Amino acid sequence: MSRSPSARVCMNKKRLFLLAGSLLLAYIGLCAEPRPVTGSVAIGSHTAVTPTPRPEREWWMPRHQAILERLAQGNVDLIWIGDSITHSWEEEGKDIWARYYASRNAVNLGCSGDRTQNVLWRLQNGEIDNIQPKVAIIMIGTNNSNRDEHTAEEIADGIKAIVITLREKLPETKILVLSIFPRGDATQKALPIGNASYNDQWAKNDQASRLASVLADDQMVFFLDINKAFLNEEGELTREMMPDLLHPKEKGYQVWAETMEPTLMKLLGETK
Repeated sequence: MSRSPSARVCMNKKRLFLLAGSLLLAYIGLCAEPRPVTGSVAIGSHTAVTPTPRPEREWWMPRHQAILERLAQGNVDLIWIGDSITHSWEEEGKDIWARYYASRNAVNLGCSGDRTQNVLWRLQNGEIDNIQPKVAIIMIGTNNSNRDEHTAEEIADGIKAIVITLREKLPETKILVLSIFPRGDATQKALPIGNASYNDQWAKNDQASRLASVLADDQMVFFLDINKAFLNEEGELTREMMPDLLHPKEKGYQVWAETMEPTLMKLLGETK
C-alpha cells in the first residue's frame, strides 16, 4: 500500500527534524567536552620521548622516592613539573614558595638535570598516580637543548608527550605549559638576529616552546610565555636575575611568581 504525497512529505519532515535534533545534541556534546590532545598530535620516535631514568645519579632515585612519599600524604592541589629551575623553588625560591604556594597544597616534582625523557619516566612510575590536582605547571626542555642533543622539534615532542601523559592520567587537571626560560648571553654563539642577548640555545628553546604551544586549547591545556619579565630594557638576560644566566636567584623566582599569578589564580578558580 503506497502512501499519499502528503504523507510522504510529513514523514520526510519528521526524519529531517530528528536528524537536526541529533546533530544539535552532538554539537552540544562536543562543545561541552574539552578537546582531547591525544588524537591528532604527531610525535616522532626519538630519545626525548623515550621514558628514561637516571640511576647513574645516586641522588636521583631517592629524590623520586621522596616525591612519591609526599604525594602519598594527599592534599595535592597543585603540582610543578620540571628540572633544576623548578627543583630550586626549594632553595633560592623557598621564601617565595612559602608565600605563594604552600597554602595551595603545592608539590614540587622538579628534579635537577632532568630532560623531557626523564620526566616522562617519573610520571609513568608513580608521580601522578592516585592524585587529582587542580593544576599542573610544566617548565621543561632546557637541558634537552644542550649541544646537539635534540632539535627544537624533538624538544617540542618531549613536552607534548608530557602533556599527553598528564591528560590521559589526570583528565580533570588543568595544565599550564610555560615557555622555556631564556638562557645565556651574547658571548655564547650569538646569532645575528638583532638581539644582543640571544644565542643558539636560547633560540632553539624559543622555537621548541612555540611548537609545543599548539597543544593549548584554552580549556584544559594552556600556554604562557613570561620570558620578557626576566629581561632588561635591551632585551638582555642579566646576572642580577639569573647569576649563571640559567637558574633564577630569589629575585627571579619573585618575578616568576608575580607574573604567573593572574593566570594561576584563574586556573585554580580563585578570586582576589
